[in-house]
Amino acid sequence: MNMTVLAAGLLDSPFGMAIIALIGIITIAFLMVFVFFLEVWLRARFSGASVSLFNLIGMKLRRVPPRLIVDTRITSLKAGIALSTDDLESHYLAGGNVVRVIQALIAASKAGIQLDWKRATAIDLAGRDVLDAVQTSVNPKVIDCPSPASGRTTIDAVAKDGIQLKARARVTVRANIDRLVGGATEETIIARVGEGIVTTLGSATNYKSVLDTPESTSTRVLEQRL
Repeated sequence: MNMTVLAAGLLDSPFGMAIIALIGIITIAFLMVFVFFLEVWLRARFSGASVSLFNLIGMKLRRVPPRLIVDTRITSLKAGIALSTDDLESHYLAGGNVVRVIQALIAASKAGIQLDWKRATAIDLAGRDVLDAVQTSVNPKVIDCPSPASGRTTIDAVAKDGIQLKARARVTVRANIDRLVGGATEETIIARVGEGIVTTLGSATNYKSVLDTPESTSTRVLEQRL
C-alpha cells in the first residue's frame, strides 16, 4: 500500500516524473550496451574464439573496439593462427593495423613464407605495408623509374661529348621479409636507380657508346649496388 502511494506521489510531481524518466533512460541504455556485448560475445563463443563479457567491457573502457578484436581473432583462429586478445589489443593500442597484420600472416602461411606475429607487427609499426610486402615477396612488382607520379617521363643526363641522353627504366622488385625493416622503400629504389643512371650516362665518353650498348647502363647501375 505504501509503495503504491509512493509511486502515485512520484507520478503526481514533476520531480518524480523526471526521476522515472531518468531511470527509464538508464535502463534502456544499459539494455542496449548489454545487447551489443552479448552479440559480440555470442559470435566469439560460437566461432571457437571465446572471450569473457568482462574482457569485452574492459576493451571498451580501454578504447579498443571489441568487435574489431573479436572478428580479427576469429579470422586468425580459422586460419590456424592462435593469437590472444591481449596480443591484438596491444598492437591496436600501439597504433598498428590489426586487420592488415592478420591478413599478412594468413597470406604468408598460405605461401609458405616464414612470418610470425612479432615480426609482422614490427614491420607494421615501422610504417611498412606488411601485407603488400608478403604479396611482393610472392609476386615481384615492376616499378617505373622515374615514377609517373613525379610528372617526369625520362631521366636526363649529359654525356661527356655534350649530348643529352634521355632514359627510362623498369625495375623488378621482390620483397625480402627478413630485411624489410630498415630496407629501401619503393621511393628510395626509384631515387637510387635514377641516381645510378645519371651517373652512368654522365660518365659515358659519348652518346653513341650508350646507344650501341644500352644493356651496359643497367649493368653498371647494378654494379654500383645503389
